[in-house]
Amino acid sequence: MDVYGHVNHANLVTLLEEARVARLFGRAAREGLTELPKGIVVVKLEVHYKAPIVVSDQDVLVYMTLTELRAASFTVDYRVHNGPSETDPVAVTASTLLAPYDTVALRPRRLNADESDFLKRVFTDA
Repeated sequence: MDVYGHVNHANLVTLLEEARVARLFGRAAREGLTELPKGIVVVKLEVHYKAPIVVSDQDVLVYMTLTELRAASFTVDYRVHNGPSETDPVAVTASTLLAPYDTVALRPRRLNADESDFLKRVFTDA
């Protein structure tokens, strides 16, 4: 937290990452998509603060949407609610442009058809 008791920027970005990893990686591995959880890199990150998130024992809701799916990248948008419900006010909106990464060749790679289908599903039936 910062000196005012608010969740600071670094922790907010970690919160977004934790929400994304929880949604993507375990499920991808369970569905046999072994390469996707091995390598996804953040190409671009945008964070817009609408209100502070005060550090407390209360959960916050991170709602994620797949907003763009391309051959070698995808974009996830986030709404962070200042509480555990969609009726709680939105404190932060954010967006990450992500790219699959080949950890052997050490370079970005294209998504295969199974991975693209998985991304469409995981952000619509979660």
